[in-house]
Amino acid sequence: MDGMSSLMTIHMRAALLVCCVAAAGLSVRAQSQPKTVRLAMVNVPDDVVRPLLADFAMQSGQRAEIVYTGNDPFAVAREGKADLVISHYGHQGVEPFITGGNGLWPHAVFANQIALLGPPTDPAGVRGLTDATEAFRRIAASHARFLVNGSEGSKYVEEILWAKAGTPAKGDWYLDRQVQGPQAAREAAKEGAYTLWGVPPFLRLRHQSPLALEPLVVADPIFQRIMVAIVVDPKKVNGVNDAGAAAFQAYLLAPATQAKIATFRYPDLTQQVWWPAGRHNHARE
Repeated sequence: MDGMSSLMTIHMRAALLVCCVAAAGLSVRAQSQPKTVRLAMVNVPDDVVRPLLADFAMQSGQRAEIVYTGNDPFAVAREGKADLVISHYGHQGVEPFITGGNGLWPHAVFANQIALLGPPTDPAGVRGLTDATEAFRRIAASHARFLVNGSEGSKYVEEILWAKAGTPAKGDWYLDRQVQGPQAAREAAKEGAYTLWGVPPFLRLRHQSPLALEPLVVADPIFQRIMVAIVVDPKKVNGVNDAGAAAFQAYLLAPATQAKIATFRYPDLTQQVWWPAGRHNHARE
């Protein structure tokens, strides 16, 4: 019996060793497989980022997916559900995210823009102008209707342009309905008025329902809004694929990718509204 017990013990130990080796092999293979890079973004850049995912996978052998688009990608990142955040540099969440140690230094990757929208009839004759200040002068001089978009970014640009135009008096044609975003665009279309708003959300709204508005002045650089990519700090947030996030950030900054961003066009708009911004980072050696 002692001999039989010893033999069984040896067999059991051997089987256990085989299982351990197999499990270790599976673990090593799992660890060697690249993790998915999870992107959390404000809802604006989805149009230009999504087409880049397949190219990133082909070049890097890593997979990237957009796991969130909305107003607060930083909350998703703090929960450990994202590796890279893409947002407007001026988003209110950027500063507390960085200063709180949740993200590494932000890198400018591209810019989208707002535009001066107006009725197809263009009563002030501003279509195609590259100087938004001149457009505002013509609106004021003709007393064509202008409706205020109360969102912070649009209102800030408006105030700069009015000041550059010489602060002309605002009469009954200047409409401040205390509205912003989609509601401002709808009100402007209803009133046959000009307004300022972001081009991507405007195009999405126009796809949902017809609007008697068109992007009339687009090319002025003051309309551009820098967006940044922020790698989530693995020292502060558990489970972050920081290597993958850094790889995707580097991919966005690569000259070839910056060129792709510059050539992006919406099917129903010939003007360029996405601009490469990698040059705004520190010079690379």
